[in-house]
Amino acid sequence: MPAKNAIKIFAENSYYHIYNRGVEKRNIFIDNQDYEVFLHLLKYYLSEKMEGINHPLIDTDAKPRRPRPLANLNQKVELIAYCLMPNHFHLLIKQIIKDGITKLMRAISTTYALYFNRRYRREGTLFQGRYKAALIKDDSYLLHLSRYIHLNPLKLLTRTDLVTWPYSSYPYFLGLKKADWVKPEIVLKFFERPDNSPIAIAKFQTYKDFVEAGIENPKEGIEKLILEDE
Repeated sequence: MPAKNAIKIFAENSYYHIYNRGVEKRNIFIDNQDYEVFLHLLKYYLSEKMEGINHPLIDTDAKPRRPRPLANLNQKVELIAYCLMPNHFHLLIKQIIKDGITKLMRAISTTYALYFNRRYRREGTLFQGRYKAALIKDDSYLLHLSRYIHLNPLKLLTRTDLVTWPYSSYPYFLGLKKADWVKPEIVLKFFERPDNSPIAIAKFQTYKDFVEAGIENPKEGIEKLILEDE
């Protein structure tokens, strides 16, 4: 029986929720360096300009003997939102060319697994099979999914200030950070023109208001999404 959300063919100019977790639900991020390496991989592949960006593993204790240049996938996929959790990750991506997601996820998964296994002196599979992908079919769903992704750290925080979780794109949505490899404007545009926004956000003045309104029910609006237990 096929795995849930195991899409093999992706459409051009379409939005997808990409997620995966560690094999046997094991942690795939042990400390800050692990999170930073994964984020640096995203930055490395998706930045508009590569000048001045080191190989993601060059300054780690798992530095490869001969680091190979990695391909740039800017203008092939766009990263809208992300959240890294100890044993899983979520990415909200717009695919521009039909094989953009496949190239990005293959590169990141392979490179990160090699780094992780080298650093922790382990062997074998790190992730629980192929990453999962769910097609996002309408604007309302896109908005609710971005909120769900940013609400993920609630289970680990002692207070509800989501910006205290450093491995999420939420600060980019609030204007606290800015980078060319994260594209929050794709979602934020709906809050700039209330008259042209999905009814789901009609009563909210800002994206922050919209996100915090979902604290009591993080999965509101994404009920049709098939998510494996995290």
